[in-house]
Amino acid sequence: MQGQLGECKRLLGFALPQFSLYPFVGVGYIGIVNPEGDTPSYRIWGADNVVYGPVDLPTLVHWVEQERVTAGTWVHLYPGDHWQKAARLPELKGFFEARPDSAPVPAPPPKKKPVPLKPGTLRRVKILSNFNDTQLERFVAFMDLRPARAWEDIVREGSPGDAMYLLLEGEVRVRLMIAGKETILTTLAAGEFFGEVALFDHGPRSADVIANKECLLLRIPAGAFQRLVTEAPDLAAPFLFAIAKTLIARIRADNKRYRDSIAFARTAHQ
Repeated sequence: MQGQLGECKRLLGFALPQFSLYPFVGVGYIGIVNPEGDTPSYRIWGADNVVYGPVDLPTLVHWVEQERVTAGTWVHLYPGDHWQKAARLPELKGFFEARPDSAPVPAPPPKKKPVPLKPGTLRRVKILSNFNDTQLERFVAFMDLRPARAWEDIVREGSPGDAMYLLLEGEVRVRLMIAGKETILTTLAAGEFFGEVALFDHGPRSADVIANKECLLLRIPAGAFQRLVTEAPDLAAPFLFAIAKTLIARIRADNKRYRDSIAFARTAHQ
């Protein structure tokens, strides 16, 4: 150790009245000049990996107030033989108890850009037709704008259901591929919606949805819908009620088609 001390003195290039080597985890030994006498003094391990000091207590307190020294800053007190975090020093605890930690506060998530659509455009969707302008402005904050090219697959059968879609412009077809042939279940025009089951059940999609022409859609992710229910129940309730009314109308239409097909089949066999 004495050989190391002499080498340190030689490299520093000046005479040191008193010199100590202190072990520091991950760094090695740090050389500290000890002032004469037993007056308390402090050395600070800076964020730039430089040791600053010695400084007296008023200076150290001033550095704490300036946030140059934080709760996690390593400080050495002389006389003494070890380093400790500033928050553990009895003379500084009062500062950090009032301000638990001066670590950087995480930046808030970036605000979602509003969907650039006019209320009249949004009201083309039948389930939004009774919303006023203020409600629509709040509602679209939970949505994503989703353009689609002609013949693009918007939804694939068997893929996980993760969002509902509102069709603002264009036309789509809902289909099944059976034995390599396309079977069209229905065609949806602007103002309709699809994929609503994904808001409640994240199971696989039951059919493909293909754009017949260029389309513009609003996408409601399932997670955003959960936030809508929690943060804006006054919007979620009329939205769900409008979905329910549309689904009931679709079920009634399907039942009528089913009855008509059975009646036709029976007539054909007579």
